[in-house]
Amino acid sequence: MQAVNRLKPFFENINFDRDDNKMVVNFGPQHPSAHGQLRLILELDGEEVTKAIPDIGYLHRGMEKMAENMIYNEFLPTTDRMDYIAATSNNYGFAHSVEKLIGLEIPRRAQVIRMMLLELNRIISHLFWLATHALDVGAMSVFLFCFREREFAMDLMEDYCGARLTHSSIRIGGVPLDLPDGWLGKLSVFVNAMPKNIADYEGLLDQNRIWKMRLENVGIISKEDAISWGCSGIALRASGVQWDIRKEEPYELYDEVDFEVPYTDRCDSYGRYKLYMQEMRQSINILKQLAPMYNKTEPEIMAHAPEYISAPKEQIMTQNYSLMQHFVLVTQGMRPPVGEVYVPTESPKGELGFYINSQGDPYPYRLKVRAPSFWHTSILQELLPGHYLADVTAIIGNLNIVFGEIDR
Repeated sequence: MQAVNRLKPFFENINFDRDDNKMVVNFGPQHPSAHGQLRLILELDGEEVTKAIPDIGYLHRGMEKMAENMIYNEFLPTTDRMDYIAATSNNYGFAHSVEKLIGLEIPRRAQVIRMMLLELNRIISHLFWLATHALDVGAMSVFLFCFREREFAMDLMEDYCGARLTHSSIRIGGVPLDLPDGWLGKLSVFVNAMPKNIADYEGLLDQNRIWKMRLENVGIISKEDAISWGCSGIALRASGVQWDIRKEEPYELYDEVDFEVPYTDRCDSYGRYKLYMQEMRQSINILKQLAPMYNKTEPEIMAHAPEYISAPKEQIMTQNYSLMQHFVLVTQGMRPPVGEVYVPTESPKGELGFYINSQGDPYPYRLKVRAPSFWHTSILQELLPGHYLADVTAIIGNLNIVFGEIDR
């Protein structure tokens, strides 16, 4: 009933009793090309879309309200379930926000490990995007090749944290584990093989006439529209805005590594595809620079802040005070100072930001997530009209939306 009331203003503008070629259809929420629980109400004139109404909420779980009833460390694994294709970016975004709130300084080795996980996670996410987008458009071979490379990257994540999809690989104050023996060697093999693999994907797609017909001049987002609709990440950079939070507001050690921010003024789906290819190359470049930095760091991987962070396991097992402090932090939680923060990070899909309002309690008074997919779904109502029904699938896949971070 609530959904009907919410959509009533939209339906009032649609005349169902008319004698013309227009009809109203539902695209989703169970459509395989909706990339999640998206319901699009489309008004069609023949096969041309004349009106599009995104309807979300089918996956809503009240995650932000859950955060307000959990201690800070308890909520961190829940962030895995937002953008479940790039779980580490969610873990990091939340942990980084809490660290800003309590003023923690993270050990250098933990920063290097975090950046390795984040950039590996970015490649995993981009490979998944290319695989599913190509499959939507009809390119089966690319799907198989991308998933092959993604498996190798997920093996690296599994070697580090034991999980392949929902990682929980970052902690407030640092990282839970140091890199296992031989991990850097496996990472080197992966990053050295990836440039040729990316070139193979481009060889299959760049000049493929079907791929170009489906993507060129389709889903054009002007620079003005991208800014006014709150686009971020590749959706913004493909519209001519060279903005990357890792460059503009550096966090961790991104100001110490050399990488470029690819952008284009093509504004269409093909331009966004090309940026994904270039971004994977930039992530490979960053990973190659991080390995030597890791070898020059001290072995500490968690911040020293007894008021907020448990002591190392050796101290907990041998020192009575550390054990009591650990018991209090686990059962009652840390108590950040009164205040509020909003901290943005550059996730694979765009700007992922966490707003936290603390009243000095062991749990947030208010937590709000700024998820990029929400804004990239909003623009569909302006982007889809004028395109054909077959283009709807291509545009949804091209914008790389995931409903775990929309229906929070």
